[in-house]
Amino acid sequence: MAGAQTLVCVKQVKQEEPEEWDESMPLPGDIIEGFYNSESSDTIADEFFVHTKAKSELTSQLAKFSHVEVIWVKVRRGESTLKLQTRVVAERISMLQRRYTIRAATDDRHVAILGDLTSDQCSELQELSRSLVNVEYRGYNKRGVKYDWKMKVGTYLPDQRCTIVSSILFMPLPGEKCTEATTARCMAWFSAAVASGVPLVFVNIQTEQIVSSEKNNLIGKDMSWGRQQNYTTTTTTVQIVQGIRLWFMPGAAEMLVDLIPQPGEARFGLEIKRTDEGLICIHSVAKGSAADRCGLGSLHEEAYASGRQLVMSRLEGKSLMPSHVSSAGLIHCCDHTEIKETLASAIDQMESVQLHLMAWSNHLLPIAPKAVGATT
Repeated sequence: MAGAQTLVCVKQVKQEEPEEWDESMPLPGDIIEGFYNSESSDTIADEFFVHTKAKSELTSQLAKFSHVEVIWVKVRRGESTLKLQTRVVAERISMLQRRYTIRAATDDRHVAILGDLTSDQCSELQELSRSLVNVEYRGYNKRGVKYDWKMKVGTYLPDQRCTIVSSILFMPLPGEKCTEATTARCMAWFSAAVASGVPLVFVNIQTEQIVSSEKNNLIGKDMSWGRQQNYTTTTTTVQIVQGIRLWFMPGAAEMLVDLIPQPGEARFGLEIKRTDEGLICIHSVAKGSAADRCGLGSLHEEAYASGRQLVMSRLEGKSLMPSHVSSAGLIHCCDHTEIKETLASAIDQMESVQLHLMAWSNHLLPIAPKAVGATT
């Protein structure tokens, strides 16, 4: 029995995002009936198209037009015949062989893979393409637009190194065999911090797979040629555990404050302490100091009067947030002694210091200056 008649068809396209397809592109199931070499944007009459019957014939013809900017192809899609502007593209099969095909004129990623298919196979592919490109199902066309990332980062972040959101990773304790126990500790930490007056804002919580490895040395004895020999074998044990990562915002916003010393001052005038949860807060502010002049004194009094804490989120752009809780239950956080040394070094050089504070929603923001400091 003679084989079924085949047609030159688009088997598939390499563009893997169907939501970016449109009807002006070659789509799976399109039956290619002919082509015409022309860069004109005007519609080409049917009689100018060169008829094609097989994939091999079409690809050999495309090779002749690899230098052409635009080539027209006539395709049959359902009951309609369309004329599409495309470009010829060469795909390297081997060092000495190339295969020529077409791609969409408007999207370099949209490369057609051609084949000789039966009419039924083409119809099935066209039905699939119709469901993907149908505006009623997929919504409006989407296009990439330029965005001034540098300007936005510099304008809308408290600091260019600031990510706005922070996170802390909780490793399971030796006796915790399920994520519920680790999650409970995680939320206990968060709730205790908020209860103590720290304005953390919950964002998300997720499990995180952690892979750890440990090397072990095994010492043994072996008998060889009548003599006993000692040997050492090193093995690596790989362990996978489920940690819990808590995402949070350091306050409703982060306020930038400049500490600007005056000549003769020996300190910025703020005392800091570390909370039980590993956060750095301002414990007191000396009257008339650089810290008081930039508004920290009034902010501290306002926070203290309402039972809240004035917490530092970053110093000189560097985060002061605790990073993780180990499997031994230790909170890895910033050394407040090192923070004091950083402040002391700056005052010795008479340099200003930038720090960010966690703000309570509708509480501290109205009275907090962004960058205020006296230099006289």
